[in-house]
Amino acid sequence: MRIFHIATLSDWRAAQASGTYTTSTRGRTLAEEGFIHASRGDQWQGVRDRFYADVSEPLVLLSIDTELLTSPVVDEEVPGAAPGGETFPHIYGPIDVGAVLTTLPLDDEQVQEPPMSSASFSRLFLREVFQQLLLASLVLGCVVALTLVGLATGLDWGPVSGAGIGLVLGVLAARVVAARRTD
Repeated sequence: MRIFHIATLSDWRAAQASGTYTTSTRGRTLAEEGFIHASRGDQWQGVRDRFYADVSEPLVLLSIDTELLTSPVVDEEVPGAAPGGETFPHIYGPIDVGAVLTTLPLDDEQVQEPPMSSASFSRLFLREVFQQLLLASLVLGCVVALTLVGLATGLDWGPVSGAGIGLVLGVLAARVVAARRTD
């Protein structure tokens, strides 16, 4: 799964030099806060507008693959918010630089450097949606194919058994393809 974190460019460069990122949020370290604040794809813009609107130094959006993190990620409600409210991912430890898939500049005037991705957030989002649709199509194709095989057997439970086996095999195949995609 991908989550996002807004960072100052200077904090990100320091992390690239050290190998780990330890800024929790604006003006607070991981040691002070106990975790690093993160957002899902539909949340980061609101976080930027609410907490970073007056920041004058260059900002970058870190796109983080949670499966590459060595620190645990926990979805939690914002402290002080009403129970049952919106949750945000919190990273309980440093972010390994290798878990950051892309860094996107959030300032128009910021010059993009070679280590940063040139892809826009929309392009990354649409690529991820397309890849997820392909994986779902793989699962559906396995279910349909093995349902038809089960139907051809003429047995009463043939189509149901075929669909069940197709679902299991399709999910396993999709997991293999997804794992190879992230390697």
